Amino acid sequence: MLTTIERTGESNKVIPRLVIGAPQGRSGKTTFTLGLLRALSRQGIPVQPYKKGPDYIDSSWHTAAAGVTCRNLDSFFMNKRDICQSIAKNTSEKSIAIIEGSMGLYDGLDLAGSSSTAEVAKLTQSPVILIVDSTRMTRSIAAMVMGYQHFDPEVKIAGVILNKVARPRHERMAREAIEQFCQIPVLGAIPKDADLSIPDRHLGLVTNGEMVETEEFINRLADIICEHVDLHKITELAQAAPELPTIGFEANTKLSTPRNWTRPSKIVVLRDQAFSFYYPENLEALAESGAELTYIDSMKATELPLEIDGLYIGGGFPEVFAEQLEKNRSLREEIHLAAENGLPIYAECGGLMYLGRSIRTREGEYKMVGLLPFDTQMEHKPQGHGYTIMTPCKGNIWFDEAQVIKGHEFHNSRVINLDDNVKYAFEIEKGHGFDGNHDGICYKNVLAAYNHLHALGCPEWAQRFVQISFNYREEKWEQRIRVAGE
Repeated sequence: MLTTIERTGESNKVIPRLVIGAPQGRSGKTTFTLGLLRALSRQGIPVQPYKKGPDYIDSSWHTAAAGVTCRNLDSFFMNKRDICQSIAKNTSEKSIAIIEGSMGLYDGLDLAGSSSTAEVAKLTQSPVILIVDSTRMTRSIAAMVMGYQHFDPEVKIAGVILNKVARPRHERMAREAIEQFCQIPVLGAIPKDADLSIPDRHLGLVTNGEMVETEEFINRLADIICEHVDLHKITELAQAAPELPTIGFEANTKLSTPRNWTRPSKIVVLRDQAFSFYYPENLEALAESGAELTYIDSMKATELPLEIDGLYIGGGFPEVFAEQLEKNRSLREEIHLAAENGLPIYAECGGLMYLGRSIRTREGEYKMVGLLPFDTQMEHKPQGHGYTIMTPCKGNIWFDEAQVIKGHEFHNSRVINLDDNVKYAFEIEKGHGFDGNHDGICYKNVLAAYNHLHALGCPEWAQRFVQISFNYREEKWEQRIRVAGE
């Protein structure tokens, strides 16, 4: 039985950590990572999960497996300081950090491998465990692993997990080849099992909340990891990680709050099965900027809370729950009326769809809030997928005109029946948005777009959100005073 990993010294720089990578996607990184997180947690080792890349769904599974909120690390819209500080801050009271990569280890945006899993491993100086799909390979696996070892000498591949092993002889030949020719340990060999997969959907893995048997499934993964993987060796490799790079680390720096502060701005967040895509850093940044967050269910709450100053609607799967959203007419009408009266609303992707007139799916057409003049049509293939670079259009009160907004998008819907006189939110340098040239709509104090942003890459966003909400509240009270005096 493993015991809690000892942390040497008091510095946050000394953090046991590992990156879970693979030669390519679909190699088994996520199922291995989920099993590892749960196995470590069950044995009393506090673990902090991370997901490389702008991913909400894998992160939700990590959170379920570890019992700790998963964080995202992405070198496209975060710098080295942000990434290392996130690890230092969130792992300070944990024993180990596990960072699951995405796609192939060296796959990035360009020939240099920008924004790849390997880049995150190098920035954080984290050892890599390589998950290899060993289907129909034995000795050749060693040649492949050796190529990954030497492709970039700055990336330290510390060990290998063999996945989808057919039989004992298969495992023995692959293990011996890797350990002899690559001089690194094989940390485990997981047998073929067709049931070790999470159901797919058009946006990738389904969210863990949609599987009633989530706990049973994750525990089964953990049982397999405990049986077929050497957890002791894995923790030893994590402990051998060098000191975490420190670049201008800042301790508990509070973001600025609006002047003339009287009480926190009350911002409501729609958070439920339809709208579940929120980075924890975004919510934390709002709170640190002076917001009091209240969460409601868009399918159950019949009205908005009293005296709110702002509304945040994240992404998710509103098309899947379109019928339930349509049935909750009272909330839709209240949001519409509040927005017309100036309520600040920030909406991303699924939130954009919700604020339109309708969502059209195979099953039918469903009425939404009707605030913004368009409908959304679900398609079979992604209409926008990848990182984005955008600049605010003139008159966008949410961002400065000179600001460059880095984010990401992944949507299977497209905007149709868009009115000609809309006020766009962003001009696109990279990405698709509505039409490859523009994304989002600004209307009164509302901004709704396909683009997702991360607060670490755009810290001004939370401050501006709270400031707009504060201004709305002040104007509302001034108006009440004027009416009372007449």
